[in-house]
Amino acid sequence: MSWQEPNKADGGWQAPLVFRAATADDVDAIVALVESAYRGHASRAGWTTEADLLDGRRTNAGDVLANLRRPQSQVLLAFRGEALVACAHVAVEDGAGYFGMFSVQPTLQRSGLGREVLAEAERIARDDYGMAVMRMTVIDVRDELIAWYERRGYTRTGLKKPFPYGDERFGIPLRPDLRFEVLEKRL
Repeated sequence: MSWQEPNKADGGWQAPLVFRAATADDVDAIVALVESAYRGHASRAGWTTEADLLDGRRTNAGDVLANLRRPQSQVLLAFRGEALVACAHVAVEDGAGYFGMFSVQPTLQRSGLGREVLAEAERIARDDYGMAVMRMTVIDVRDELIAWYERRGYTRTGLKKPFPYGDERFGIPLRPDLRFEVLEKRL
């Protein structure tokens, strides 16, 4: 499977959203989707880009495979027709659901697709993993993104975590004031 945009000509653009858990065969497509949503020129077609904050990679095949191999962890995939249009990592971490690596194909952002993926991830954390809370970390200077999560019931916990400067697995910072903030929602 490869990452691609839905095809308007064959109806894939309007096809219903279909979810499934990723397998090792999906890793390359997941990496391509995540990179397109956060890094480089392609990410600027959407509003979730981190291209002004970070350079370098957002993820790689090893990171995705590690998420697939963890107990109580999956990478949720969302398809329209044959096209992979979104993904998110859903897991159990520190006694709560964890939500991360959330990526929507940049030209489909602001279409409501992200809300559907987030709702499915919350359902998995609650119903499949038995978690009462979902947590995530967001770079704290991403005000528009934090506001989007707040509109979906997440609250700022006030807990800040340092950005791992010098560890290029998280990207190459383009500014010196990055930190993570923990957001949380009762499920």
